[in-house]
Amino acid sequence: MKLYTVPVAPNPTKVMLYLAERAEAGNALPIEQKIVNTLKGRQREPDHLARNPFGTLPVLELDDGSYLRESLAIIDYLESKYPDGALAPSDAEARARARDLERIVELKIANPLAIYVHYKKSPLGLPPDPVQAAAIEKQIQAPLDFVEETLGDGRDLLAGDSVSTADLTLASHLQFVRFIGVDILGERPRLRDWDTRYRARPAAKAVLQC
Repeated sequence: MKLYTVPVAPNPTKVMLYLAERAEAGNALPIEQKIVNTLKGRQREPDHLARNPFGTLPVLELDDGSYLRESLAIIDYLESKYPDGALAPSDAEARARARDLERIVELKIANPLAIYVHYKKSPLGLPPDPVQAAAIEKQIQAPLDFVEETLGDGRDLLAGDSVSTADLTLASHLQFVRFIGVDILGERPRLRDWDTRYRARPAAKAVLQC
């Protein structure tokens, strides 16, 4: 299998973190990573559009030549295909709580931040929009407060004591925001401590660039 990806971009980074966490735990997956340089527009070239007509990343090429094009679908597929060492808890309730938190992080924080970066200082050169950026800053305050409160029970990671897709999702998008020199965490000491702890993990050090 091949993973078509690009550093720093949040959704590719999420999958790269997943692979790094699996490898660090002694369960490396047989996947070749291939960089598609988005700053040079390689995602719009025919070779990549044949893999993904939307021109986005990541893309996982399966052994049969078919493709998966969404980060969470890629992770879910790899969790099922290689269950030994999977990140998701085996307990039904714990698994549901971890997925619930991941969905809150992605839909209410990560997805808005992916748009926010382009409104603030787009790496792709898109024009800034201070009004829309301010609206997103306001929108994400309550979800960030929710995560801060969730960490109030002393857990080390977002879903408990083990790394989850919620950690991967939030870490990858916080890197994207740091890439443009913006701090969005505010006065949230637990969230800041989580960020420091996660970035200190060997897998995170192997993938995150800022």
